[in-house]
Amino acid sequence: MKVNRKPRIFIAEDLKIEKWEDVQPYFETLLSEEIDSLDAFKLWLAKNSELEAVLEEDMAWRYINMTIDTTNESADKAYKTFVTEINPKLAEPSNQLNEKLNNSPFKSELTDNANKIYFQKIQTAIDLFCEENIPLQSKSQTLGQEYSGIIGAQLITYKGKELTSQQSAKFLKDPDRNVRKEVYELLVERKRQDHDKLEDIFDQLIAIRHEIATNAGFDNFRDYKFKAMNRFDYDVQDCFDFHDSIEEHIVPIYKKIQQAKLDKFGFEKFKPYDASADPEGKQPLKPFENGEQLLNQTIEVFDKVDSYFSDCLRTMKEMGHLDLDSKKGKAPGGYNYPLYEIGIPFIFMNAAGSARDVITMVHEGGHAVHSFLTKDLELTSFKSFPSEVAELASMSMELLSMKYWETYYTSDDDLKRAKKEHLESILMVLPWVATIDAFQHWIYENPTHSRDERTAKWLELGKRFGTGLTDWDGYEDARDYSWHKQLHLFEVPFYYIEYGFSQLGALGVWKNALENESGAIEKYKAGLSLGYTEDIKTIYKTAGVQFDFSSSNIKSISEMIVNQLEKI
Repeated sequence: MKVNRKPRIFIAEDLKIEKWEDVQPYFETLLSEEIDSLDAFKLWLAKNSELEAVLEEDMAWRYINMTIDTTNESADKAYKTFVTEINPKLAEPSNQLNEKLNNSPFKSELTDNANKIYFQKIQTAIDLFCEENIPLQSKSQTLGQEYSGIIGAQLITYKGKELTSQQSAKFLKDPDRNVRKEVYELLVERKRQDHDKLEDIFDQLIAIRHEIATNAGFDNFRDYKFKAMNRFDYDVQDCFDFHDSIEEHIVPIYKKIQQAKLDKFGFEKFKPYDASADPEGKQPLKPFENGEQLLNQTIEVFDKVDSYFSDCLRTMKEMGHLDLDSKKGKAPGGYNYPLYEIGIPFIFMNAAGSARDVITMVHEGGHAVHSFLTKDLELTSFKSFPSEVAELASMSMELLSMKYWETYYTSDDDLKRAKKEHLESILMVLPWVATIDAFQHWIYENPTHSRDERTAKWLELGKRFGTGLTDWDGYEDARDYSWHKQLHLFEVPFYYIEYGFSQLGALGVWKNALENESGAIEKYKAGLSLGYTEDIKTIYKTAGVQFDFSSSNIKSISEMIVNQLEKI
């Protein structure tokens, strides 16, 4: 599909943002503009939306370029300039625009659900605005960038070759236990060098975030963040109920799977370098050689699921909106970054030839499809959907694509292994999501805790949601600091339980597809196309599933996964 940026109606086509003064006149114009009719109000909203999209996209490219190469000084400087110099100066005029919008008498004439949700988000932003928090939020973003730089520099040298953590991971699946042990110990030793740095950063983040919360009138950062994230459809108790249900229904099933694997190994307990290896001594799956091959394979797979999906990836490929291979200096993780003005997102990941990389690619591809389906919605706010919806798109795509994975795995044995590993990984991830989320609740409910207390809580949660089948003797610090790998804790606090909620929804989409594939995909597309013009429950219902994380639903879902595993 051919995509060109729509002509701007307000912002100069050739605008280059180098400093606050470059965008200041647009804020002044919007603030001074008289709104004397409903049509004038709608036009004003469109201009405001365009300004928001331009700023978001400018920031996006700075972040993308910085994460692609954390050692690039010019990219680093460009990102920091936006975060520390431009963004803080946007806060006050943005709040003034929100108040002008909120006070308009014509607002009451726009009563559709899309605008109701938009106006509710505006009211929340006004409620939370606090001038004292502007420099604190900037500092928080800068510390998150420092975290990415530290993690991106964590390289090891194995057999004369420098490897990233992602590239090293394949050796933890090697049938030779000595290889796994050697590489694991190299990783542990390298990460050990950064323990204190990351603890320092996290301590600073906790203090800053607590100050942000108290400045805004909240008892703790958790309560502040729930409102800031527009969590209108569930509350803190729902999260606690989710934790309990995962502990009750999912943990026992995963422990049973891991015990069977342990029995095949013939070990009393795993060592931390054993859990990813195949108990039958098979080599790790290697579905592709490089990022280009992975992309081409995924386009082929998406074409079999729905031709629209593959067209999205082809467009991104033509536009150069992907950076897939793991390399030195690259920030950790993977993401799909929406670009609200042009409408074509950017996929970033650290592919190193593993089966896990396939999951990441189709996951981010699901996010990308979501961006395409919503790119023509009227306002930027409508395209900025909650994570519970965004992750439904990506996690459903993992499962919808699974039927066609023979493109990645040409042997029947490898194909079955890949499917089995993925379903088992879902059973593993759900307790991990509960662990990370419960950890965050405790951290911000107890902001003055010591590092020792933090470690003790982490170990307590490990016992609650873990299998107890790993012997950490000799690697205690690797266990104690294992949460350092979760970038969400450092960069996007409280954004993680969405993976758990969305995984349940995605399994529902997959269940529908097993019964009626074309019908399930049409509902999936219909739900995603809504963007954030409806509430979460309505979006899920349109996609053919329920927004339900009750104990009974989690029990039913767990039984379905076990049933499907038995069929492989």
